Amino acid sequence: MTRPGASIPRRLAFWLSPPDQPRWARPLLLVVAAFAAVLYSWRAGTYLEGYYAAAVRSMSMSWHAFLFGAFDPAATVTLDKLPGALWVQALSVRLFGLHTWSIVLPQVVEGVLSVLVLYRPVRRLCGPKAGLLAAAVLAVSPATVALNRGNISDTLMVLCLVLAVDAVVGALTTGRWWGMAAAGAWVGLAFQAKMIEAWLVLPALGLVYLVAAAGSWVRRVATVAALVAVAGAVSLSWMTAVTLTPASSRPYADGSRDNSVFQQVFVYNGLGRVDQESPNQLLSQTIGIRIPPPPPPGWHRLLTGALGRNGGWLLPAAVISVAAGLVSTRRRPRGDPLRAHVLVWGGWLAVLAATFSVSTSLNSYYVAALSPPVAALVASGAMQAWRARRSVAARVVTAATAVISAGYAAWLLPSAGTGLPGWLRAVVVALGVAAVVAVVLVAVGVPVRGVLSAGPVLALAALLVVPTVASASIAVNRLGPFDTPFQPEGVTLGVRTFFDLAAATDRFLPRLEQVRRGAPYLMATQTSALAAPFIFASGQEVLPIGGFTGTIPEPTLATLRSLVHAGAFHLVLLSASTTDPRLVWVTRHCLPVAQPAGAASPSTDRIAIFYCLRTS
Repeated sequence: MTRPGASIPRRLAFWLSPPDQPRWARPLLLVVAAFAAVLYSWRAGTYLEGYYAAAVRSMSMSWHAFLFGAFDPAATVTLDKLPGALWVQALSVRLFGLHTWSIVLPQVVEGVLSVLVLYRPVRRLCGPKAGLLAAAVLAVSPATVALNRGNISDTLMVLCLVLAVDAVVGALTTGRWWGMAAAGAWVGLAFQAKMIEAWLVLPALGLVYLVAAAGSWVRRVATVAALVAVAGAVSLSWMTAVTLTPASSRPYADGSRDNSVFQQVFVYNGLGRVDQESPNQLLSQTIGIRIPPPPPPGWHRLLTGALGRNGGWLLPAAVISVAAGLVSTRRRPRGDPLRAHVLVWGGWLAVLAATFSVSTSLNSYYVAALSPPVAALVASGAMQAWRARRSVAARVVTAATAVISAGYAAWLLPSAGTGLPGWLRAVVVALGVAAVVAVVLVAVGVPVRGVLSAGPVLALAALLVVPTVASASIAVNRLGPFDTPFQPEGVTLGVRTFFDLAAATDRFLPRLEQVRRGAPYLMATQTSALAAPFIFASGQEVLPIGGFTGTIPEPTLATLRSLVHAGAFHLVLLSASTTDPRLVWVTRHCLPVAQPAGAASPSTDRIAIFYCLRTS
């Protein structure tokens, strides 16, 4: 019988599965990818993270600003992190023009690609059914859905790390060492998107190759060393190039005290995130606007509250899958595919989860980095349970997983919240009970028919019903990266108000243009955060004094005075209680301005406005 599509050249029939895979594999994978695209894009872009959006506009206006990752159009300071992910957004803006959708589009595409790529390493080690299930679980992971609907850089990091795992698995299954070098390159590119967080996956990549790869111990160690070397070289390439550029020819490296991009990455965005105040906390102290702190560090941090609702639903099942996989493969050969699968994804999950549990700085969307390993482990665990469904031990593990996961989900669900259907708790409990009953009936030899004959399937349904509904709720209610499923309505309104760039600029931008009086800069502000909405709205230079947190020594007092004397700007927005010597000089040499009528609010009352006259 002729295979459907056989008359079409294979290079054109992208929907056909390769010869070594079932006919249904690629068509169903494409359906999953299309579903993911809808979740990520439908009514997306309700709000943008203003700091990144302003930087993207600045980088899209000038190749100099683009190359150095400048925050402002005049390229006085950089972003306070590496610009890799925002380069893609800036190119999208250059190609399609400045729109919310042109900024969000790269994340949608990257998210869908992550779903497609995840299928490959899981299929290679656990089969096409597990690969397809892993892709589907990733597609409906709430943290991933929320992340990919905004302009946050983590989406690109996740894609690059999944590609790195795929390259390592390719090296394991084909024996080609260059796959490890490719994995190192992907980790390096992930580093350009999210810095040190990308390196946290390296231990898992090295461990699985050392344990499961063919060849001598020396050869395996040398290959892992090559992985690390390539990852380091690609990771540090841009930073090295910037460092070798004279300081006078590049923006100041935000987040550093001595204009060092290495200090920005490894101190401000590295060790400083473990036991020091976060950038958001420093910003709050600088301008007096309260930004809610993350949950305190602790072993249960990822399982409770907003972080639990964003990424915790499947964590217990993933941990059980790791344990079951290691136990079931304990007597198998060193290169066993299932053990390799558990080691690489379990290692990724363990290192990142431990890091997130102790970090002082943690946004809710960070946990999206846990979604790929959780999806891969849940998929392999489900396949293990199905294949061993006649085993007493497998039945016990399946029943325990259903009970723990359904009970945890019922406990984690709030009583009310944005998009929370009233029937969800009852459904998840009913599915969990049905799964346990089915497993018990089969175990004691009671003949069952219909859905009760498929206990593992019911257990899987109990696992996935809440994350799937949560993801659908995110799309329907137009939530984004800083939201979490079923959050209180007041939180939803507060997030949208906080990130409403138009509200910050629409009323004031025409007045600012009027009092600009031909000055090169629109104005100056204490911190990049205050400058961001005006840069995004106007594309004009707003001098960010002190960078993101307002604490870096750029511009210096001497530079600030010379700019005022030259008439580079007239208006200055600063904290009403500032003690920064640069801003104290402004308060003593410029004229205070009353806030426009109707502008007063608990937030704006903390901001003072000064008008500086040009001096000779």
